[in-house]
Amino acid sequence: MDLKIIGAGLGRTGTMSLKLALEQLGFGPCYHMAEVFMHPEFARLWVDVAEGHPDWETIFKDYASTVDYPGCAYWRELAERYPQARVLLSIRDADQWFESTQATIFSPQSVERMGSSPMRPFIEKTVWKSFGDRIHDRDAMVAAFNRHNAEVKNTISKDRLLVYEVKDGWEPLCKFLGVPAPATAFPRVNSREEMAAMVAAHSTGDPGAPLDFAKLQETLKARLRGPAGS
Repeated sequence: MDLKIIGAGLGRTGTMSLKLALEQLGFGPCYHMAEVFMHPEFARLWVDVAEGHPDWETIFKDYASTVDYPGCAYWRELAERYPQARVLLSIRDADQWFESTQATIFSPQSVERMGSSPMRPFIEKTVWKSFGDRIHDRDAMVAAFNRHNAEVKNTISKDRLLVYEVKDGWEPLCKFLGVPAPATAFPRVNSREEMAAMVAAHSTGDPGAPLDFAKLQETLKARLRGPAGS
């Protein structure tokens, strides 16, 4: 199937909640970083993308939408490849975003464990590539975050783009997609506290050791099966 929704927002902008929301609205399955952790064989396909040999048909053959990494790192290429897809830019306060990354996906603990795992080439080429060696530098990271968002806004036509904060709930999202808003509450998952606890709980015990992916996969599967609920 062709992608209908391209999520251009960086990780830690409510993307897990957005994944579940899009799936609830009928735009699923939705590709998210969790898919790569649950299916490590996907990582090689993204390394190929980074090396200039994308196979978008294989990557997204079972998906109607994508949010979060790694797709958000290639929003420009995806917008060109799928010209009928709408683009969804999830945002939040830049300083809050930075603080969230430092407590979760870019915490020293997470960076060290990912760096010593078999997923390192994938992470380096799709997630860390935008930030270089300044991943803990607030000013550099905030500038990169703002630059990314500005590039999306300046590139994608206004009739194709929604700039969106998950705190705004169903109304702007459903209006943009032309679907009725559900009667259920908007999904709220993967908070900073939840994510930090998950990373800590699924280590192998040695602070420098890679994540225990088997345990992490089980947690992700349980979370994604749970009530539609960042």
